[in-house]
Amino acid sequence: MQAPAIGGVQVRRGNGETVRLPQGASLFDFAEKIGANPASLVQIMLHLGEMVTATQSVNVETLQLLGAELDYNVQVVSPEDEDRELLESFDIEYGEDEGDEADLVSRPPVVTVMGHVDHGKTKLLDAIRNSNVASGEAGGITQHIGAYQVSTVVDSEDRKITFIDTPGHEAFTAMRARGADTTDLVVLVVAADDGVKPQTTEAIDHATAAGVPIVVAVNKIDKEGADPQKVRAQLTEYGLIAEEYGGTTQFVDVSAKQNIGLDTLLEAIVLTADAQLDLRANAAMDAQGVAIEAHLDRGRGSVATVLVQRGTLRVGDSIVCGQAYGRVRAMLDDNGESVPEAGPSRPVQVLGLTAVPSAGDNFLVVEDDRVARQIADRRQARIRNAEQLKKRVRRTLEDLIKDMEKGTVEDLVLIIKGDVSGSVEALEDALVKIDVGDEVGLRVIRRGVGAITQDDVNLAIASDAVILGFNVRPELKTAQMAEREGVDIRYYSIIYQAIEEIEAALKGMLKPEFEEVQLGTAEVREVFKVPRIGNIAGALVRSGTITRNSKARLIRDGVVISDNLSVSSLRRFKDDATEVREGFECGIGVGYNDIKLNDVIETFEMREKPRD
Repeated sequence: MQAPAIGGVQVRRGNGETVRLPQGASLFDFAEKIGANPASLVQIMLHLGEMVTATQSVNVETLQLLGAELDYNVQVVSPEDEDRELLESFDIEYGEDEGDEADLVSRPPVVTVMGHVDHGKTKLLDAIRNSNVASGEAGGITQHIGAYQVSTVVDSEDRKITFIDTPGHEAFTAMRARGADTTDLVVLVVAADDGVKPQTTEAIDHATAAGVPIVVAVNKIDKEGADPQKVRAQLTEYGLIAEEYGGTTQFVDVSAKQNIGLDTLLEAIVLTADAQLDLRANAAMDAQGVAIEAHLDRGRGSVATVLVQRGTLRVGDSIVCGQAYGRVRAMLDDNGESVPEAGPSRPVQVLGLTAVPSAGDNFLVVEDDRVARQIADRRQARIRNAEQLKKRVRRTLEDLIKDMEKGTVEDLVLIIKGDVSGSVEALEDALVKIDVGDEVGLRVIRRGVGAITQDDVNLAIASDAVILGFNVRPELKTAQMAEREGVDIRYYSIIYQAIEEIEAALKGMLKPEFEEVQLGTAEVREVFKVPRIGNIAGALVRSGTITRNSKARLIRDGVVISDNLSVSSLRRFKDDATEVREGFECGIGVGYNDIKLNDVIETFEMREKPRD
């Protein structure tokens, strides 16, 4: 059935037929699904007030608008569903152990350390694994996710525990959330001298949402003012009731500095995992897992820290991780030693990927490099379409007309480059949450890992963007090019400094707000007619000060008779005056002749209002 002509164009009607399209699809993709000419859809969109090219990625609303016009039910597939369908097309099932119960073997618990900033999470891990991570962190704040495996003895049996160290600063909420999603158990670190803080409750929320047990480590018990019982009492309000109070949560008093209670903490973790969790996985299948962190190393290329969740990862395996793929060239454990294979719950660094994956990307072993490349290419295309949508601001004909009438809404456009993907993602997540109202917007058009490149500078030139470098720098030629072209590059090593500066920049882009401040009022006692000038008010200043050239309005019986006046002349007796204070008489000329006795002349000025 042909559709009625829309703007002179005929396209087959869908009669409610469902069309599934990926995010960032173009009119060309839509036309291919319904057997139409892409040029016809372009004309229909123009008739509907949207200027869209055939190959341009368009947003969900535009696709659904076009679908409704042509009687199609447009369903935009989520990235997760699209990825699931992609893997199914290669006959790959992700997220499930193959085989039956007999194939499952026990695995170590994966533990995430959470808590408020400066409560000693990293120092606690340092003490447990006898290494010093904190000394390499800018500002003493952990800014990367790391994964480490330690051994302990429980009931004369050697047991392993995998720790994930998530950053404590509030800007890394998204990274902590991912930590909870990939973990079996949470260790909540609370300082005995500081108690429950905002990020403590955040961590509890993330752990609760992930449905994982919590073991509480009450740290810094050696400090003056430490009160472990107060921490136990505070946490009862959040549903964490200590075993000694009749609850089910294990509380362990520790001191990372004095190495007190560490063995007890490890034992509590193992016992909680044994009691509440059934931690088993198939170690014989092809490996699957998640990227905990990734960065670009000048000598070794892409280095990804991955956590194997099921199966066994071996050197030589073909893997795909997000939009990166490759063959495992080498694997290193958390001590930097080479390992030939890694089983369930084992964190390892993987070398050999073609690109840097994002923190949180799933990885899986596939049969060969060709399949890995095809999956990665399809994912890259999807991400590229999503980036195209970010770069474009949706514009309708009506929008253009409105913008011409009221002036455009300003945007701060950013390109974010960082040393590791987790930091880049967390920084973007924190920046897009900055709210300074509807007058100013913020768009991140590119984010990536590695040094700032000439391509980044070219994109910044084309889109008038600012480049943020988080623990990265440009090469000499790139820096010279940026300086020559006037591209603003900002460098940061601590995340909250970046957030504060960008928030200040956004507020600086806001148009100034003005408020009216009353200067003075004067009551008209006499009206004098002056040739070639008009009426002059003989007035008594009732409040404030009347100043020459200030703005004024005339009020009669509480009603404004005339606004937008100004004090054009001001005299005391026969002399000109610049101002007359309260209680004095004066002659006031405001360039308005309809002045009567008892009228009030009010003067004011507009002052810029400071923003919060």
